Amino acid sequence: MRALDRKLLRDVWHMRGMALAISLVLVGGVSTFVMARVTFESLTFTQARYYADQRFAEVFASLVRAPESVAGQLVELPGVNRMETRVVAPVNLEVTGFDDPVTGKIVSLPESGEPRLNVPYLRQGRLPAPRAEEEVAISEDFAEAHELGPGDRIVAIIKGRRKQLDIVGVALSPEYMYAIPPGAIFPDYERYGILWMNRKALATAYDMDGAFNDVSFTLQRGASARGLIDRVDNVLERYGGLGAYEREDQFSHRFITEELRGLQTMATIFPVIFLGVAAFLLNVVIGRLVATEREQIGTLKAFGYSTRQVGWHYTKLVLVVIVLGLLAGIAVGLWFARGLGGIYQVFYSFPYLHFRIDPAVLLQAVGVTLVAGLAGTAFAVRRAAALPPAEGMRPEPPPVYRATILERLGLQQRLAEPSRMIVRHIARKPLKAGLTVLGIAAAGGILMMTNFQRDAISWMVGVQYGLSSREDLTVIFTEPTSRRALYSLESLPGVSHAEGFRSVAARLVHGHRSYRTSVDGIEPGGELHRVLDTSLQPVPIPPVGVVLTEYLAEEILHIAPGDTLVIEVLEGARPVLHATVVSTTREYLGVNAYMSREALNDLMREGPAISGARLAVDAALEQGIYDRLGEMPRVAGTVIRDTSIEQFNEMMEETILYFSFITALLGGFIAFGVVYNSARIALSERGRELASLRVLGFTRGEVAYILLGEIGLLTLLSIPLGFVFGAALSGYLALSFSSDLYRIPLIIEPSTYALAAAIVLVSFVLSGLLIARKLAALDLVEVLKTRE
Repeated sequence: MRALDRKLLRDVWHMRGMALAISLVLVGGVSTFVMARVTFESLTFTQARYYADQRFAEVFASLVRAPESVAGQLVELPGVNRMETRVVAPVNLEVTGFDDPVTGKIVSLPESGEPRLNVPYLRQGRLPAPRAEEEVAISEDFAEAHELGPGDRIVAIIKGRRKQLDIVGVALSPEYMYAIPPGAIFPDYERYGILWMNRKALATAYDMDGAFNDVSFTLQRGASARGLIDRVDNVLERYGGLGAYEREDQFSHRFITEELRGLQTMATIFPVIFLGVAAFLLNVVIGRLVATEREQIGTLKAFGYSTRQVGWHYTKLVLVVIVLGLLAGIAVGLWFARGLGGIYQVFYSFPYLHFRIDPAVLLQAVGVTLVAGLAGTAFAVRRAAALPPAEGMRPEPPPVYRATILERLGLQQRLAEPSRMIVRHIARKPLKAGLTVLGIAAAGGILMMTNFQRDAISWMVGVQYGLSSREDLTVIFTEPTSRRALYSLESLPGVSHAEGFRSVAARLVHGHRSYRTSVDGIEPGGELHRVLDTSLQPVPIPPVGVVLTEYLAEEILHIAPGDTLVIEVLEGARPVLHATVVSTTREYLGVNAYMSREALNDLMREGPAISGARLAVDAALEQGIYDRLGEMPRVAGTVIRDTSIEQFNEMMEETILYFSFITALLGGFIAFGVVYNSARIALSERGRELASLRVLGFTRGEVAYILLGEIGLLTLLSIPLGFVFGAALSGYLALSFSSDLYRIPLIIEPSTYALAAAIVLVSFVLSGLLIARKLAALDLVEVLKTRE
């Protein structure tokens, strides 16, 4: 073994504690990068395979009713590769042993038994046999929520007719990976299910014999989806077409796409911070090592070692630390990725997960880590390599001491001697102290950012379900109904108040920008559902004009109050309306357009119709209300506010907060790594000085106070800076996640500040205990030996 290699091993062993601490920080950066990227690649690949295997459609359209003969026109449209018509019907369900209202959707299967598009992925049993009238397959999430399977029975109420159905299979579909009940915001697998049924049987029960109300397409290679949508809309307009849309606007697909986008964002932000801190630590540690070994370096060069050999020696030392962090980081990242991928698989109903480790991702991790680590130490290594032998063999010149500002002001008299030493040492090396403060502040900022998501989610729930949606129950009708239906609901025992609303599917257009959503007509002055302004105060609904969600107005349509909005209605006679934007409202979930219900009814040239109602109910009488609603054929869905909150919290706990927990754990590694290395370096630098103090009569406690007091003071100074850093990172994260599906508010609770500060302080205490132990074992005679 060459002499430099033996020295390398000795150096690594000597600085094993610091190397391990730096490796922990590298593990944080590498593992978050690998976890996010591998999960993203695996989900993207799985999604593509799933879509291809199940022949997921590329263009969708719903309508009121069209004769099957129209299918001949649709399949001949330019750009169509495959086309399939279906019957899709809302349904009320009765599940034995479950008292809450359960609704769902039944999708028809062709008589041949093999769909051309949107093929269900069969998990158990089989699909309904051709011409079987009482057989269904049910969605897997719904089956698991009620422990149903092949051989069980379920009661469906289709257009007021009760029908006993035999469950013959359990299936999944790319179309309903994120199935949301009408009027709800989140999936509720206990109260909403998807069923597949033979078309003939469903069409008979739903009065749709010889007709269809849903159609989907795939495109020929190179065909334009936009062009096909226009042609489909022209054909279906006379049959009550609700506007065709492409896959990118299909809700389930869009939600997963946004989730994957969030993963990409996380795969960028966290590794950058972690690796940046690791590069800083490497720079400090290697820089200090070079300073303490200047005499050894001078001797090596005097004995004939070249500049290149000395530089390569220290580069290898850096590489040892980087490789340790890389190997551990990749292993931990893959482990986390498998866990996170499993959560996504369950949450988004993927039938399988192709856990895909792309070598390019691992190469990116290696490349980024090497660049960060080597760039962070390049200056220190260059300084070691360029050191002339004669200069290196001389002791380092003593620092030039000048009176600090504190001393010039005469304030040192107010401090005891040990405290004065602490302040004096910090004041005389402001750059080193500043970098230490910066490193610890970065750790605190990461800890704040990871916990901020919990605060933001709690705030979103509070605003959405505490201030805005205050109803206990939302009832959705199968089709617009006379407002007189409200009186029937109000007459139910236990219903104390009811407010109707009209919801109209529409495309909002401003200039060349457009967005497909719904216009909600609500009761002015309503108490159960309020729209809020940016100060979270209720916005009065004007008698004319429209109120838009702030994100929809500013980020999507680029429209301001006073401008005219074009509303292309996608149902009924499909009128084109013009309305003035009156104001904007702040919402964190989805985007909407609001009008007075009466004004919307007038624009639609219809009577006082409503699409549903929001109810305030007596909790003690809820069950009776559920039973009565289940008997109403016009009720397509029921959303219970408390279960929505429960579903929301479960969703957050299983996805975002899992990621937050991991990054918070790794943030703790950073905090410990920075504090421990700072203390360990200070001990190396000041070992001789501290030993001298011991010989002069200072106690162990006083010496420990001088060393750890400096780190403690820097740690305290870093905490407020970490708060600023954390707030900035949280703001960037909130901005990155903003979409039309949801926006994360920048809300940071005092508990988050306190938790970040507490973890940093605990890191200091742990590091202090380790350093104090080394300090107690300091060999005074060995340390005090002069180098000359």
